[in-house]
Amino acid sequence: MKQNTILPGLLLSFIVAAVSKGLGLIFPEIGGATIAILMGILLGNTVFKQSILATGTKFAESRLLEYSVVLLGFTVTFQTIAHIGLKGIALVLVLMSVTIFSAYKIGRKLGFGEKLALMMGAGNAVCGSSAIGAVAPAIGADDEEKGQVITLVNLLGTVMMLTLPFLGMALFGDSLLAKSAMLGGTLQSVGQVVAGASLVNSETVKFAMLFKIMRIMMLVVVVFIFERKMAKDSHGENLKDKEAKTGKLPIPWYVLGFLICCVLNSFISLPHVLDTGAHFFSTWFETTALAAIGLRLDFKKFMKEGPRFLIYGLSVGAIQTVLVTVLIFVLNIR
Repeated sequence: MKQNTILPGLLLSFIVAAVSKGLGLIFPEIGGATIAILMGILLGNTVFKQSILATGTKFAESRLLEYSVVLLGFTVTFQTIAHIGLKGIALVLVLMSVTIFSAYKIGRKLGFGEKLALMMGAGNAVCGSSAIGAVAPAIGADDEEKGQVITLVNLLGTVMMLTLPFLGMALFGDSLLAKSAMLGGTLQSVGQVVAGASLVNSETVKFAMLFKIMRIMMLVVVVFIFERKMAKDSHGENLKDKEAKTGKLPIPWYVLGFLICCVLNSFISLPHVLDTGAHFFSTWFETTALAAIGLRLDFKKFMKEGPRFLIYGLSVGAIQTVLVTVLIFVLNIR
């Protein structure tokens, strides 16, 4: 019975994802992920409002993002990070820290909840939807908040993806590493990094992904810190005491899965088919989950927060852009 109720919404999410990935090939400057969530919002608020879809879209939204996070581990290695050098690592760490801090402070100043502000910081600092999908359960965020933040992060990422490549070329000319640092250090999702860097050249894609990989590898650390920040209840109960009572793991299973896969990929020669297969299924799971999030998002509720969300997104994006530019010049990344 449960399988029958899951199927309609899951199938619809998959169909929207498939169409979006096809359109993403035609419009690579937008990308399948962004198209999926926009198409989901359009269809979910017009044609597909039936309650029978709710269980399946909820499954796609939550579980598939978790599976995507695990599989992402097979696409990154510790050794790859060495290619960007100590200056590149310093840029990524400073940029991530300031992005999270700024997103949190701005969000709280604008009246958003603590959990939403933390997800906004993680989504922009780490890896977009995947980071939000990892952080949300760890801090106890609800589905509506998660959907709102993922939508905002993807829309902001689209704007930055279409503008930063040209800004990078104008500011840094022929400097491959500088342009790569700007794109790989700021753009939210892997797809946006690839699409944005592709507007420059293929070499920029390769090096931008090195900066992006460094950010993705910090996902475990970000989730670990965020979970501990939210772990104490109003009575100040110690996290270790709470874990001892509940038997709960210190970080979610899928984040541990990501770390294990990354370690295996770093130190063991795995079959090439595993890497390509993991990348294939990870992107499909993420795109299907994004379609489901769009289908579940009540656009009327989202628009009630419209001006605040617009200010929030543009403010965080502006801080990222200014800071990465300053860091590239200060650190002399060339």
